Amino acid sequence: MPEKLRRGYTTGTCAAAAARAAAMALYQRRLVQEVTLTLPAGDTVTLPVTVRREADRAEAVVIKDAGDDPDVTNGVAIHVCARLCPKGLILRGGSGVGRVTLPGLAIPPGEPAINPVPRRMIAAAVADLIPPGGGLELEISIPGGEELARRTLNPRLGIEGGLSILGTTGIVEPMSVEAYRASLVPQIDVALAAGYNTLILTPGRLGQRYAEEKYQLPPGAVVLTSNFIGYMLEACVERKVRGVLLWGHAGKLIKIAGGIFYTHSRMADGRQEVLAAWAAVKGASSTYVDKILQATTVEGAIEIIATAGLGRDFWDDLAARASHRALTFVRKELAVGTAFLSLQGDIIGADATARQMMEELRQGV
Repeated sequence: MPEKLRRGYTTGTCAAAAARAAAMALYQRRLVQEVTLTLPAGDTVTLPVTVRREADRAEAVVIKDAGDDPDVTNGVAIHVCARLCPKGLILRGGSGVGRVTLPGLAIPPGEPAINPVPRRMIAAAVADLIPPGGGLELEISIPGGEELARRTLNPRLGIEGGLSILGTTGIVEPMSVEAYRASLVPQIDVALAAGYNTLILTPGRLGQRYAEEKYQLPPGAVVLTSNFIGYMLEACVERKVRGVLLWGHAGKLIKIAGGIFYTHSRMADGRQEVLAAWAAVKGASSTYVDKILQATTVEGAIEIIATAGLGRDFWDDLAARASHRALTFVRKELAVGTAFLSLQGDIIGADATARQMMEELRQGV
């Protein structure tokens, strides 16, 4: 049997533990080495903590342990500085903690990117320590957080200056597909809040870069899907998005023409098969069909298809086929267009709906 993967703790859990330790040092002059918390689901966890106290403040540090999950925040230090304030509980974001700049997220613009569940966890962690009528200010910081945030979706979500304090259960499930998919969806909310009702769904950074830089499509309408194109289409339907432009390298998007909506190559490939079947439909000889099946890359198959005398119509019609499959997938509850790109960013195929969407997006319609 495979070895069971080790779970870890969210940044929200780490911040709550550090907040409690800092508050204990401030109010009780106790410098503890570990803190026990109750998680949202009712489980308890104990985390190691380092604490120091000065005359009017206390600071605690928890090192995030993400378990066996390949999280960019694994090993970061979550600092919480506690100070007295006149009344209530004040949460501040310090160095390395991002600030929300765009509407559409759970936290309004101008606020530190500390999500609702972590806010509640932090408040619960210090509630029994604040004396009646007293107040506590907690400032959370993450050294190096601004640099690490560039490797996350925060820049696309309008979260500037650092990482987010996240978590819904308090626990990091190793390599959780559900957690990763859920992290992609807020891009849709931000795009809608910015006024875009036709969105550009693209699997990766190549599509994003060419959309914004080569074709002058609005960056605020671009949504990264990774391999979860079907999941993100369903999320668009749930949010009443008007239309979606499927945009990206042909190697990913031709899978949609074959009815494949989770596009990880290890789980669902079929690129050559889709191209070979379409080439046969378009009149290619069995020799060329076999060559396409033997091609090791889509770029190589593109050359074979051109040699077979199949021109731009081949790719435009295949894009229309991808749009048709996507429309069926979402039960025609939104409009869909598809554009295939080469590695150089050239549009090698696009259906009429895609071209209309591109023009409307450029015009701000």
